[in-house]
Amino acid sequence: MTRSVEPIAGGADAKGKLKVTPEIAAEAAVWVARLHGHDRCKRMERECLAWQQRSPAHREAFERCTDTWESVPRVSVASVFAASRRGPSRDARSVLRALPMRRVFLGVVAIGLSIAAIGHALLAPDATYVTEVGEQQTVVLEDGSRVSLNTDTRVRVRMSRGQRLVSVLGGEALFEVAPQAHRPFIVRAAGSEVEAVGTVFTVRLTTSPRRDAPVLAVTLLEGRVAVRQDDAAAGSASAVGSQLRPGERLQIAPGGERGPAQRVQRVDRPNLEQILAWKRSEALFDSAALSDAVEEMNRYSRTPIVLLGADSLASLQVSGQYRTGDNRAFASAVAALHGLRVHEVDGRLELSSPQ
Repeated sequence: MTRSVEPIAGGADAKGKLKVTPEIAAEAAVWVARLHGHDRCKRMERECLAWQQRSPAHREAFERCTDTWESVPRVSVASVFAASRRGPSRDARSVLRALPMRRVFLGVVAIGLSIAAIGHALLAPDATYVTEVGEQQTVVLEDGSRVSLNTDTRVRVRMSRGQRLVSVLGGEALFEVAPQAHRPFIVRAAGSEVEAVGTVFTVRLTTSPRRDAPVLAVTLLEGRVAVRQDDAAAGSASAVGSQLRPGERLQIAPGGERGPAQRVQRVDRPNLEQILAWKRSEALFDSAALSDAVEEMNRYSRTPIVLLGADSLASLQVSGQYRTGDNRAFASAVAALHGLRVHEVDGRLELSSPQ
């Protein structure tokens, strides 16, 4: 099954009443619990507000969840979800008070697990999910793990009793893995395999116009992961892998003259704010080569930037924070900074040195 991920919407039923779907109710429960957690911040509040503005049903579900949370001490996320489906009423609140309440760990992973415990899945257990150029989306797996897809990303999910498997077929994704010791969470991409336990990490699989094969980057934010590469000769995953520490990034690139079967590994500690800038719809550069900056910006826009006379512009560098998807503003800023010319021709932006 293949589908483009679209924001979940809610409408009205045949009688004109708001229809709060199970998906909307579950997401509302997540938002209420997150906003009552220790990691609440301004960005989270803005994202929640944007979620509510998607439809009247989103706002209705959020209000129901909020009422339930505030009216019942130590209410669980599962109970909030159930109340948001029924709607606020005295009977519903009486039922909630009669339920055995339990303390809720307010981290995002535990919230997802609470939703999974009541048998609700926001993401089908076996499906392919796609974002187009310039799109981003977050989906919740049936185990409570969250996968945030960046622009032009394609992932395939296969959930079974013994294993949680996600294949990154292209693009970039942020994984927030719900811990389940008996059920490994494995991400496969470009002949490599990442196994995680209660972990937050990113996987980026992109093909540069200057390379013949994709480059894989795995960045660990929290927890621990093991990265293994396939043995090209034996056709199996090598037992020798890389153990990453929080803050480290493993990059795997083609071996060039040594042949495609030989891969070059490099571990570094990147600027994590730069790695995650896409979550804010931004691109952050620190003395980046102009060609690399252009390549990154082009991932988010269907109006590509093209460097005319790339060799003569190779020494130029770019720093700063830019809005992804706005290639015109980026090209204009770079042109002003380095005294270049920018022209829009046949749906593309051409940057060149002045004549």
